[in-house]
Formats: sequence, structure tokens, C-alpha cells
Amino acid sequence: MRVESSESKGNNNSMVVRKGFTLIEMLVVLAIIGIIGAALLATINPFAQLQKSNDSRRKSDLESVQRALELYYQDKGSYPASVSNQIAPGGTAVAWGSSWSPYMSKLPKDPTSGNNYVYYSPAGNQSYYLYANLQRGAKDPQSCNNGNACTSLSGSGFPASSTCGSATNLCNYGVSSPNVSP
Repeated sequence: MRVESSESKGNNNSMVVRKGFTLIEMLVVLAIIGIIGAALLATINPFAQLQKSNDSRRKSDLESVQRALELYYQDKGSYPASVSNQIAPGGTAVAWGSSWSPYMSKLPKDPTSGNNYVYYSPAGNQSYYLYANLQRGAKDPQSCNNGNACTSLSGSGFPASSTCGSATNLCNYGVSSPNVSP
């Protein structure tokens, strides 16, 4: 705040007080707010939080499908077949994002890319594998193989071309029937 002296009608001792902030004071306050904001943004890391949220949704989606698959197994005595990485009860693929009545009102899709999850049931349909791509990869403690593709992808006849949506999206998280490991 500035204080200036001025003469007023012959009185040399009067002071005029002007209220307000100087440009320097305002710049200092803005700089402090900027530093605090940058530190807060670095601490919260919204991009990582968004990835964590999407990965949680993927895990929840696979758990929902897993429950539906177990209900199907109880009704039919086997898991549904797989066609082109999709669930195919009776040999007809049910598209991700479509209804699979009465087991699920809607098969989920990946929350960000819209790419599909990967479902595979080996011959005989007595087991299944269900995969997704976690954005956080190795940073997620539940990912397969330190964030790399799950090892079961290369074994037991799993189609080698099956990736989670594209060649760059590795299936690095999986769930499976109780009798096999993802």
C-alpha cells in the first residue's frame, strides 16, 4: 500500500492514503498462486488418476462378465464358445456392447478406446480366458507379467493375433475360469 504526502490548504502535515495494490504486489501474489497450483497439480497428477479410474472400470467389467460366464456354465454345463475374441453362445458371436440376455443386459466395452475385451474358450469349452489392456501397465500390481502380455496368451492354442484392440495394446490383465490361470 502506498502512502503519499501532499499539501492541502496550507496544512503541511496532512497525509493522503491511497488504497489499492501496486503492480509488483499483484505480480508477487500471482506468482505464489502459480507455484502452489503447479505443486498441487504435480502432486495430484490428474492424468494418472484418470488412467487408474479407467483401469478400475476395466477390472470391474471383466469381473461382471466373469460372473455372467459362471451363471452360463451353471445353466449349460460348459462355457460359451469363442469366435473372433467374442463370446459366442451357440456359435454366434455376441458383439461387445450388445445385450447377452439373460446373463448380462449389455456386454461391456473398453471405457476409453471402445476396443473390445478379448474372450477365448479352448476346445471343449470347459475353461475360458478374458483379457483387457490396462493403461498403467506395470504400475498396476494386478497386471500380468510386469505389464507385458499375459503368459497364457502364448499357450494352450490362444490365437496369437489376439491383442486387446490393436497391435500396441497388449492384453496385460486377465481373469479366467477357476480351473486355469490367466
